Amino acid sequence: MPFKLAINGYGRIGRCVLRALHERKQAGQNNELEIVAINELAHLESLEYLTRFDSTHGRFPAHIGADNSRLLIDGKAIQVFSAKAPEAIDWAALGIDLLLECSGQYPSREQAMRFLHAGAPRVLFSQPMVSAEAVDATIVYGINQQQLSGDERLVSNASCTTNCSVPLLWLLNRTIGIDYVSITTIHSAMNDQPLIDAYHHQDLRRTRSAFQSVIPVATELSRGIERLLPELAGRVQAKAMRVPTLNVSALDIHIQTRRKTSAAEVNQILHKAAANELNGLVAYTELPHASFDFNHDPHSAIVDGSQTSASGAQLINLLAWFDNEWGFANRMLDVSAYWLHLAYSLSAQDAP
Repeated sequence: MPFKLAINGYGRIGRCVLRALHERKQAGQNNELEIVAINELAHLESLEYLTRFDSTHGRFPAHIGADNSRLLIDGKAIQVFSAKAPEAIDWAALGIDLLLECSGQYPSREQAMRFLHAGAPRVLFSQPMVSAEAVDATIVYGINQQQLSGDERLVSNASCTTNCSVPLLWLLNRTIGIDYVSITTIHSAMNDQPLIDAYHHQDLRRTRSAFQSVIPVATELSRGIERLLPELAGRVQAKAMRVPTLNVSALDIHIQTRRKTSAAEVNQILHKAAANELNGLVAYTELPHASFDFNHDPHSAIVDGSQTSASGAQLINLLAWFDNEWGFANRMLDVSAYWLHLAYSLSAQDAP
């Protein structure tokens, strides 16, 4: 029997998770996962429509329908709820193995625990939490999923930018050594920005039109990196700029290395890792790409080796692309499968 998943919050990430799972199954992967329920405040008609048609990722590669509070994918039903609070759904009665919390509305442990109290056996959050203690673990798949024991009930999937940066910094710190890091995130517009100037956010910059300006926004990326790579604590700085594109973002990374190196050596290290220990997680290219080329790319990071440069012998500049929706949604599925296999393997060992 497949593991049963539910999605709470069916926005950009929630819809990408469902689509990514469907596409993986078409490719013969992740057949052990099944989405059986969605909770989203939008009307069922809108939910069906935005599943079928997507301005970023195209038409859903299956027949989409809806009836009687159910979303139908090639005739297979997913129960749809419109509950405003976690307690309004009996998650235990659904028989789910994991809830994917994709609304981004529950950043503290006290708030996260509401899902457990309402019967969800375990929850994977599509966001970094306000503190490390808010969850039992924060996972960047491919780097630290081995820290999971199977006993966890609340896990964070970190952020899309953390999933992009951590594998690269982990690798270069291990091979060359890192003294300091400065990162600028060049991120596509998000739905916390208005199309035209409007009273949209407490951050005054995010009251400005998303498609008329490049807009600096606050970021917790440095905290997220240090949480995953504590050996870099106090040595990472980050800022972020929102740009007028629908999807695909980039990290402009400056690294002061511990020893002398060169752009050629750094590229060689990254290229080799993309083909070996980080294969499927990190990709490498030297082609003359634009951001749109990485739309719907499942990697957490795509290193653009044509943009790697060195200033002196110990200051390196990297550019890494990432589909901030699709790559992250695929990592949620990777963590889900790994965690559930581990949890149920542990249960089987404990059974009399």
